[in-house]
Amino acid sequence: MPRRTLLLLTAALLAATITGCADGTTSSQAAAHGSGSGTGRHVSDDPEQTLHLAEQLLIKKCMEKRGYEYWVEDRPAADGASRFPYVVDDPAWAARHGYGTDLYRERQREALRDPNQRYYRSMPADRAPELVSALNGPQAQGLSARLPNGIQVTHSDRGCVAEAERTLYKDLPAWFRATRVTDSLGGMRVTMVLTDKRYRAAVKPWARCMKAKGHPYPTPAEARAAATRPDKEWPHAEEVRLASAEAACAGPGSGDLAAVAKSLDTAYRAELRRRYPGPTADLDRLRREALPRARSIVARGD
Repeated sequence: MPRRTLLLLTAALLAATITGCADGTTSSQAAAHGSGSGTGRHVSDDPEQTLHLAEQLLIKKCMEKRGYEYWVEDRPAADGASRFPYVVDDPAWAARHGYGTDLYRERQREALRDPNQRYYRSMPADRAPELVSALNGPQAQGLSARLPNGIQVTHSDRGCVAEAERTLYKDLPAWFRATRVTDSLGGMRVTMVLTDKRYRAAVKPWARCMKAKGHPYPTPAEARAAATRPDKEWPHAEEVRLASAEAACAGPGSGDLAAVAKSLDTAYRAELRRRYPGPTADLDRLRREALPRARSIVARGD
């Protein structure tokens, strides 16, 4: 999802380890807190949303059994970089959000209000590690996956996250491997598109268009980086102007970078599925088999 609940507290609290060889607001977190039983919910038509909510409800039930409070977390919304990995190509979105730094700042403010974050911060120092252990497991052992780049990732097969995923997907080791490998394939796909000679060729007329508009950036990545530097915050209006120019230059009149990127993304997605058929097939199968269970969990509200 945004399948997992590994960012519930903070990135520094993750029990996962890595050893060598991605526009919306939260909506109902406070309302979602409660006994966790007998409070049936509407089952969404969106399978991803149903699976996410079911997992959250299972985590909540597990944490409460262990004596902790837990609030259901909304599925994270895609940020600007993950929504437009190659070029901003939605003029309406760019006119409202620029590159999405307004959404990023809102998420930062929400994190300060997030009930799970606040609950963790309210814990006595000697109990906070116990809360993290209850959620993510005591040690990053029990689950392992080797990514296509050779890196091995591990996670605990204990804790409420693991228990919820085991209940929902049954084969927890297969679920762990499938999600980690397919997540890494997404990053590989973006890199393949960005380094493809057809993408680089389409960037050239885009850059000429941008320069004619007064924005001399050779690539979309460099334009985004200039507007989103953490040490030099741009006024929102300036960010919007740059992103809007980027979107305008991504269309058919200037080489159609957006269409080239979309075509390459589709082609490389299919290629990676052919190269790594096991994890992608396992992920599809595990989600498909889990969906009836998820619908039942959500309908019961447990």
